[in-house]
Amino acid sequence: MRPSAAADIATIGRISAVPALLQVIREMTGMRFAAVARVTEDSWTACAVLDQLDFGLQVGGELDVVTTLCHEIRSAHQSVVIDKASADPLYCNHHTPRLYQFESYISVPVFRSDGSFFGTICALDPNPAELKSSAIQSTMESFARLLALQIEAEENQQQTETALIEERQTAEFREQFIAMLGHDLRNPLFAISAAAEMLQRKLANASGDKLLGHILSSTRRASQLVDDVLDFARGRLGNGIPVNLAPCSDLAPTLNHVIEEIQNVHPQRRIRASIGDLQGLRVDRERVGQLLSNLLANAMVHGEPQGEVEVSAQVEHGALQLRVKNPGKIADEILPQLFLPYSRPTRDTPQAGLGLGLYIASQIAQSHGGQLQVTSTAQDGTAFTFSLPASPQA
Repeated sequence: MRPSAAADIATIGRISAVPALLQVIREMTGMRFAAVARVTEDSWTACAVLDQLDFGLQVGGELDVVTTLCHEIRSAHQSVVIDKASADPLYCNHHTPRLYQFESYISVPVFRSDGSFFGTICALDPNPAELKSSAIQSTMESFARLLALQIEAEENQQQTETALIEERQTAEFREQFIAMLGHDLRNPLFAISAAAEMLQRKLANASGDKLLGHILSSTRRASQLVDDVLDFARGRLGNGIPVNLAPCSDLAPTLNHVIEEIQNVHPQRRIRASIGDLQGLRVDRERVGQLLSNLLANAMVHGEPQGEVEVSAQVEHGALQLRVKNPGKIADEILPQLFLPYSRPTRDTPQAGLGLGLYIASQIAQSHGGQLQVTSTAQDGTAFTFSLPASPQA
């Protein structure tokens, strides 16, 4: 569908070369009125005007298309050049020169890249001018081709910008929806958790405690899924996972607490920890704890069931190295996909979770200005390492 007149006027108005182009035509021909016109079957609209004749036509102004020669140019797809209308055998009795009182006139067609007709570049003057014997026609036809390329480039840019704005709006709506969904899901989960804890305090029988413990465990798991989805949405929508960077007096207690939590969930597995002096860092304590929790949970679920998991954290020269290592090798074809959302090894048995843990961990690393890397060999096993430089660019 062809753009509206207003859209075509705006497009021509954004092409900075058009005023200079009309001025060059004015200087080349000596004619004091020049314009870029949008011409359709039933309308003639000025998109750009250079008027030193007080012709009275401004940008957006319209003429009755059948009174113009551009109407004939649109039909014939041929330029029209007139040196002196009153002496021209084709135009001496034509209504257009008499109506608009010009002697010299030139108009060349402008075609879009798809071959459709856009309009004309035209110029006129009450005085005669020697146009046919010069290179003016070929020059203006070259101008018309250049203008067509500029129109297409400008329209493509506008379409891209419009699509980008629409995508941003869609992303904002999507993020708002996810945030509201997360908020609405948290409320009933909190109510279920609070009710189960209250019943747990009141009921003394073992069967009731076991059932309520299962409810609380499922509620905490559902809450974690909600948090994962919200973090995923923030990361994928370009805002990144938010971190509150602040001087951290000691990160070690947070990491040890995470290790203890994971160990309680997997009592049959052994975790060997080596947490050094982690003072003097500028991090988001809770987010780094979340990163370690995701790496440890991944090692427990996807690592060798009988293998020992090693956790180490050291600060050297102000830089943090946090590593989680477990036996077992990850297939080479899987390694490049590990930090993509919903990426996890395919197994015959059902797996809990959404496959967002490693993706969220990598986003937390990036939000800190660090990076999360993985190495995996048959000899040394698999190691995930969070590296945070001494002066990170968060």
